[in-house]
Amino acid sequence: MSKSILEKIHDYQESGHSFIVATIVKTLGSAPQEIGAKIIVGPDGYIDGTVGGGKVEEHVIAHAKKMLKTNEAFDYADWNLQTDIKMTCGGVVSFFFELVQKKPTWEIAVFGAGHVAQELIRTLLKLECSITCTDPRLDWLNKLPEHHKLTKIHTEVMKNVVETLKPGTFIVSMTMGHAFDVPVLVEAMKRDVFPYIGVIGSDSKAAVIRSDLKQNGISEAWIKKLYCPIGEPFGRNTPAEIAISITAQLIREREKIKAGDK
Repeated sequence: MSKSILEKIHDYQESGHSFIVATIVKTLGSAPQEIGAKIIVGPDGYIDGTVGGGKVEEHVIAHAKKMLKTNEAFDYADWNLQTDIKMTCGGVVSFFFELVQKKPTWEIAVFGAGHVAQELIRTLLKLECSITCTDPRLDWLNKLPEHHKLTKIHTEVMKNVVETLKPGTFIVSMTMGHAFDVPVLVEAMKRDVFPYIGVIGSDSKAAVIRSDLKQNGISEAWIKKLYCPIGEPFGRNTPAEIAISITAQLIREREKIKAGDK
């Protein structure tokens, strides 16, 4: 069964875009479509739906693209199909144009695509967030699902991805080991724009990592902010339950930031 236009509007908003929805709200005389017909228009033009095709749709798309450039929230237009749109026949059609803004995105960067990362990312995909997963092992990246919320990055030098991340991104490092985690953590802490930086591991691994961060010139203040071991202290030591405990911690810290407690 094909999706309704309303489902498509929801899906497109979830994918992180701003767009215009134009709806026929009134007609007088001959009209190319019925009242309630909708079209979705993005910055590059037509996306989905129809309000009649041809010249009238071309006119609607052009108007919607102008609105997107000026960031207008809504507009209303009465157009005579003959005098305004230069059609040979027809009456008057009224359109309501509404800007649908992209939702604010919670950005999460996961370094490593191993067993726990596989479970963590599948859990996070159920939430309203945008995820980047970086790993030098293409076979492990390929085990992850294809999803519009997930970007997979295959690279041998994971630390170079840090500079591409947006300020405010939550960083979770769960690579193949300590030697791969530290370069990522150093780059992240040097940028000083990420509210959450965590790494999977034990208390003994945490002590070694903190020592290495200090040797790499990271301030004591930042080292104290590091989450390691990562996750809330509950559940069993299985990838699925570890992933749930990490997700719980990420949500808790996100809500602290929203409340202004961090």
